[in-house]
Amino acid sequence: MSDSDDDLQLCPTTLAVLNEFLKEKEERENQLKCMSESQTLDVSFDENWQLSQFWYDENTTDTLVRGAINSTEADEQIALISCPTLYSKLKKNCGKRQVTLFEYDERFRVFGSDFEPYNYKFPLDVPRNKSGSYDLVIADPPFLSDECLTKTALTIKFLAKKNIVLCTGAIMAELVERLLDVKICNFVPHHQNNLANEFYCYSNFDFDKMLK
Repeated sequence: MSDSDDDLQLCPTTLAVLNEFLKEKEERENQLKCMSESQTLDVSFDENWQLSQFWYDENTTDTLVRGAINSTEADEQIALISCPTLYSKLKKNCGKRQVTLFEYDERFRVFGSDFEPYNYKFPLDVPRNKSGSYDLVIADPPFLSDECLTKTALTIKFLAKKNIVLCTGAIMAELVERLLDVKICNFVPHHQNNLANEFYCYSNFDFDKMLK
């Protein structure tokens, strides 16, 4: 081992803290693997701000889930793109509807076959057999940027059979409408931790009617 390698070694205290953290992480992951589906749906996940995660507040979650159920038939399919907050409550109340979560955060692999790894930077790197499969697509691009929205829109168009709901910043309104031919809804989504950016909900059908 070279002198430069020696310089990179962690001090014993830091190493002990790191090892404890990794041990707890492994134990938690093992516990999740052993859980039944009903138990897994009750697991709560902390926001990871480095991934630009901001969870919806309870009212927004309930409203979007109600709208998703009212917008689809009992045997139809719903895709969630980068909005994991909705998955558990929707799954509990969706009946026989198929719900698929397209998500970058690997923690959500605990949802089993309902989880599809997704990176908006590679918008068409999703299963080819999912093309036009989803009767409703709900998406919430993780970043307020033209690039993120444009690439997420490609994924939405690839997956969607008909209806689209998108939640993102008000500042993205012009580009959202141009890319996806959607309109601003009356319903306004909110987050657990109040964000400085104003958010809108957009859809290509009368989503507000589905919320009543």
